[in-house]
Amino acid sequence: MNTKPILIVEDEPEIAGILNDYLQAEGFSTAWLARGDDVSDWLEMHTPALMLLDHTLPGMTGLEVCRAVRRYSNLPIIMVTSRIDEIDRLLGLEQGADDYVCKPFSPREVVARVKTVLRRSDGRLIPAMPTTGSRLQFDDAAWRALLGGHDLELTAIEYQLLHFLALSPGRLFTRSQLINEMYRDGRVVTDRTIDSHIRKIRKKFERVQPGFDPIQSMYGVGYRFVSPAMH
Repeated sequence: MNTKPILIVEDEPEIAGILNDYLQAEGFSTAWLARGDDVSDWLEMHTPALMLLDHTLPGMTGLEVCRAVRRYSNLPIIMVTSRIDEIDRLLGLEQGADDYVCKPFSPREVVARVKTVLRRSDGRLIPAMPTTGSRLQFDDAAWRALLGGHDLELTAIEYQLLHFLALSPGRLFTRSQLINEMYRDGRVVTDRTIDSHIRKIRKKFERVQPGFDPIQSMYGVGYRFVSPAMH
């Protein structure tokens, strides 16, 4: 079974159940959300392989969710909708969807689309800055960070934070800057939230490679990514 779940965002339990059953029969693990405004919080704690996103949802529409997720993630997204006119089709793809499935659909077709999108997005490992000796790599397609080839098993927000720091090695970011970058939806977040994410990332570094910690703290200010050559 695939370790990273397919996230099903669908407010109709019957449809969600059918998708769940067919995907699990093909070896996928799954997770289900019924509201669009629950997606961002869920993604902070989990890293799915792909999201099946319904067009019409309570809380936030599928297009609004897609637009919000695309501000910080290239998570593969397949839109599922009963609105089949061409304008909605184009609009969905313009918001960053990777594919589009129209209701009523064949569950087998959806599974086939999932496999196709995952194959298309698989295998694009992006090394961190060269000064890290390529020990730390970022797989943007799967939202994985690898240290020495081992998956750090970061959550979505941890991946986003580490990747953001690593893209600007040596640059000091204040906690406020990191909050503004990580949380663009206007939610109220304290400095302690960033500190908590950093602590969890460091624990995962330590678990995979004891003594490896490229994140440097400046007391009362913030954090920077420091490669071994900069120590």
